[in-house]
Amino acid sequence: MAVDAVGGFSKRERIREHLLDLVETLGPGGAIPSERRLCDQLGVSRPTVRAAVDDLVRDGLLIRRHGQGMFVAQPKIAQNLVGAGSARHAVAGVDGVWSSRTVGFQETGAGARVGKFLRLAPSARVLRISRLRFVDAEPMSLDTLHIPAELVPGLTAGDLERHSFYDLLESRYGIGVATATQTIEPTALNADEAALLGVPEYDPALLFERVTEDEQGRVVEFAHAVYRRDRYRIVSQLTLSKDRRRGRVLSGAWSTAAEPVGVVMPADPFFAAPVTGH
Repeated sequence: MAVDAVGGFSKRERIREHLLDLVETLGPGGAIPSERRLCDQLGVSRPTVRAAVDDLVRDGLLIRRHGQGMFVAQPKIAQNLVGAGSARHAVAGVDGVWSSRTVGFQETGAGARVGKFLRLAPSARVLRISRLRFVDAEPMSLDTLHIPAELVPGLTAGDLERHSFYDLLESRYGIGVATATQTIEPTALNADEAALLGVPEYDPALLFERVTEDEQGRVVEFAHAVYRRDRYRIVSQLTLSKDRRRGRVLSGAWSTAAEPVGVVMPADPFFAAPVTGH
């Protein structure tokens, strides 16, 4: 990597910092100067500029529009994942209108994998519900929920477009959720997922899987969701005790969040009510 005389930073790093300043200054939708103009402004070659731009496009900070140029991307979305208590309540969105559309609703056998998560026999009946979620009419995630069918008689596809799943569990079925275990890992979108989310097949994404228990310790859902990589980020906050700060290894707690920045996601990330957030 070529290094110039400015503080030992590579030309590509210097261009990246310049572009990041433009992202901060111009805000979402702002037009970025053309590659040729950036070359003239910064005194670097076009391949070097293009490589720096490609980095920020991959990071979801810039977008290219054919025949129009480069623009600052919409901010990524913030999803608060901390604490079982907070998972029951809305986090007010600072921007964006949330909505959802049910794209799959069926009763089926649990099968071995889902049955294991739900602690049910493979032959047990479950509802499998898939929803596409949007912010300002732009698809953000594809969420699939598996629920023991016997827990939610009469549940319809429309119910989950109008109400929070957890609110329905409590108000209609008398089931209060208590704890959840959630995992997050990278994945690649298959053809069906990519088509619904409007991105290329095999595009990188974030995979969330969650198992939720009620107040009696009974599993009430297994949720599986894929989130667009270009619209989310993971943020973790570590709380340290005084003894831990001195270097002793004691018990501590991590709080983790996945973010579209500028929009705070509903605390129930999979099945929160549209618009209001939960």
